[in-house]
Amino acid sequence: MKAVSIYSYGGPEVLVQKDAPRPHIDVNEVLVQVHAAAINPVDWKVREGQLKASLPHTFPLVLGWDVSGVVAQIGSGVGRLKVGDEVFSRPDILRDGAYAEFVAIRESEVVLKPRSVDHVHAAALPLAGLTAWQALFDVAGLVSGQRILIHGAAGGVGHLAVQLARNRGAQVIGTASATNHDFLRKLGIDEVIDYWTVRFEDVVRDVDVVLDTIGGAVQERSMKVLKPGGILVSTVSAPSVGSADEHRVRHALVVMQPNAIQLTEIARMVDAGKLGVCVETILPLSDAAGAQELNRRGHTRGKIVLQVVEQSDR
Repeated sequence: MKAVSIYSYGGPEVLVQKDAPRPHIDVNEVLVQVHAAAINPVDWKVREGQLKASLPHTFPLVLGWDVSGVVAQIGSGVGRLKVGDEVFSRPDILRDGAYAEFVAIRESEVVLKPRSVDHVHAAALPLAGLTAWQALFDVAGLVSGQRILIHGAAGGVGHLAVQLARNRGAQVIGTASATNHDFLRKLGIDEVIDYWTVRFEDVVRDVDVVLDTIGGAVQERSMKVLKPGGILVSTVSAPSVGSADEHRVRHALVVMQPNAIQLTEIARMVDAGKLGVCVETILPLSDAAGAQELNRRGHTRGKIVLQVVEQSDR
């Protein structure tokens, strides 16, 4: 098979497309023919060696842990899935990923993809969707009637979080550049703030939850917009304990975990028309380096996806 691998840590130039052996599967695994693989910040952070202490890998390493495709082979212990099933997954990040024509995944991490979208859009859902779900519901405990501020509301995690929060009955405020305001209004956001021209802390007060996808100074400034007892959940860095204590708020870092039950519910919401995913850019597998650099620059609306198999129009 063709695969894009790294043989050492480094810049985008270390991504190399070569022929590689097709993965072998264990008894409880499935071999998925990859149709599409989405790009996420964790991809280039692993490539650069930023996460080598917490996510040890051996080389060569195939990157990419957001995938949609078709089951090509099943292990002898697999009972829920069959060959030919269209599936999507966020596989184990400690193993080879999906920048390839085939990937081996544990059956417990794979579910049937939404029927109403193609593989490109399905591939954009697992990591961002599960991150948003777990941040909002498992960690923040968001419920109907609460107010939430979502930073980077038009981004991969952000635009899904906007919809999940609205479906839960929350009032949603988001920060985004002016070019994304109409997009977010179509998703049902209640209020959107242009972060280039307005300091959000000057216009937002007493929210129950802040979802931080930016970190740094934005995270620190967000403490003051929470009501006492509110919670800041970050997807990028652990919030400051001292600052949280000073403002009498709670804080958490969400580390997304594969969850087949939650991913199945996300697929159900997509098919019910309650959740949509935006794919801004589609590139071929051979341009994985370019796709990672686009993702690294930020300001992407929705997701960037590598298309591995051409698909027919739905």
